[in-house]
Parts: sequence; structure tokens; C-alpha cells
Amino acid sequence: MASVFSRRIYAYVIDFFVISAFMWIISYLLSLIVNPVDIISVYGILPYLLPIIQLIYFIFLEKSKGATIGKSLMYLEVRSRNGANINWAQAIVRNLTKVYWIPIIFDWAIGRIMNSDRLFANITRTVVVNMI
Repeated sequence: MASVFSRRIYAYVIDFFVISAFMWIISYLLSLIVNPVDIISVYGILPYLLPIIQLIYFIFLEKSKGATIGKSLMYLEVRSRNGANINWAQAIVRNLTKVYWIPIIFDWAIGRIMNSDRLFANITRTVVVNMI
């Protein structure tokens, strides 16, 4: 079986595809509302909408279910270090760097320098637990 780190990367890729599917649906619905003749004009809104959708997706699922769809498929779960479910503040802060892929790389790299998993996981005192 792959390491937890590898499975987290796979989970993030799966979540990317799930969010992409949401964005396709949202862009189609927006095109019907905003301008049914010129669908290209909707794509100007998407760079502003994407971070909001991503934050809602990661925050809501990790708080309510303990895992996103990708993490669930990879048998991973987010917990507080004491083993409890995470709270809203932890869910919000730990997912701030997931808006775009460049901040998450820095979050991981700084966490590794500090002998931690991720910087923001260290700040929020959360861990990703192997459920297998």
C-alpha cells in the first residue's frame, strides 16, 4: 500500500477533479443566467469563483465528515491531535493554502523544514490519520 503522503497527493488530485466538475456545472448555469449567447464571458468570473468554491469544499467536508471525497477514497481522515473531530476554526485555517497549488507547496516545504507535516497543520494542531 502507498504511504500516507502518497495517498494524500492522490486525494488532492481526486479533489481537484471533483472541484473541476463543480466548476463545469457552475459555469454552465452561470452562462445560462449571465449571457446565454456569449458563454466565453462567464469564464472571466471563474478565477474569482474558484477559490471560494475550493474553500467551501475543503472546509465544509473536513469539518462535517472529517475528510474530503479524495481523502475518503484514500482512507484518510483529518483529526485534531487529541483525536477529536476538528472545529470550524481548524478547518478554515488548515485549508487556507489549498486555494491555489503554489501556497500548498510552500506550506508543505516550510512544514518539512520545521519537522512537521504542514505548517498550517502544525498551527491548527491537526493531523491526517490513516483509516486502514
